[in-house]
Amino acid sequence: MSRLRGDKWLIAMLLYGGGLRLLEALRLRIKDFDFERGEITVRAGKGDKDQVTIMPQEVIRPFQEHLWHVEAIHQQDSADGNGRVELPHALARKYPNANREWRWHFVFPQERRWRNPQTGEQGRHHVDESLVQRAASAAVRPPGLTKQATSHTFRHSFATHLLADG
Repeated sequence: MSRLRGDKWLIAMLLYGGGLRLLEALRLRIKDFDFERGEITVRAGKGDKDQVTIMPQEVIRPFQEHLWHVEAIHQQDSADGNGRVELPHALARKYPNANREWRWHFVFPQERRWRNPQTGEQGRHHVDESLVQRAASAAVRPPGLTKQATSHTFRHSFATHLLADG
């Protein structure tokens, strides 16, 4: 993990320290974090179930700093009239303005905004999983390592270390 930087390191820490799947980590929204309790709520995970997992203590401060940066992006997007995200399921109909609220925005937004071809509206989606997969594969590929390792390897390591610790 020492070879990962920035948001890729934070994502890897969630996979390893919280046992999340890659898409679960990428789909996290601001409202899913409870820093006081050290918990992360994963919405609609495998089997379309919600679950609560631990937030690794060593990433709380880096996450807060990351969120300050993400909030600045959101504020600039909002000032430009483009601060929106897609909402899950029927929430967009139920809460038509929620897609502009900070708490609904992705923790790991794309660098570039998407554009709706019908309306011309712009917003941000989460980082594409292939970017994280490539970064994780490159980070665990030191000379001499013969086993293949992927972003999912972090999740397996989480489970292995929990079992080892009793």
